[in-house]
Amino acid sequence: MPDHILIDGDQAMFQPMFGAAMVMVQPGKLTGSGASSLKGKKVCVDGDEKSVKVPGCMYMTPQFPIPGVGTLKIAALAGNQKAKKTKSGNKVVLLKGAQFQAAFEVQTPAQIITESGPKTDPMTQYSGNGQFVTTNTKYKAS
Repeated sequence: MPDHILIDGDQAMFQPMFGAAMVMVQPGKLTGSGASSLKGKKVCVDGDEKSVKVPGCMYMTPQFPIPGVGTLKIAALAGNQKAKKTKSGNKVVLLKGAQFQAAFEVQTPAQIITESGPKTDPMTQYSGNGQFVTTNTKYKAS
């Protein structure tokens, strides 16, 4: 089924729940590297999802209420987010699709203060979801 083609500058919107972690999410931007362009912007192709990195996002968990900081990334695309037929420069184009799998990588762990001193969150990564928002409302591919 055809879906909208993603282009340079489109946004990755992350959902705030990453398992037990609540992340203060911010949108990420895709950088298109395809050989073709739409509306004067390069199309996004397989691999461009790795260009999305959103550092400096605060998070906390019920067990560790003093906020920590980490980076949001796209971990994996859904099957309906890669075109089956349409390519640009020998790479399949990326489509809006449903939801991608997201990763939140902890740089500064959240904490809790206990009688014996501060304790830090032992988790180094949390998993969540997100979806793309595209400015391309005209061109579709399958």
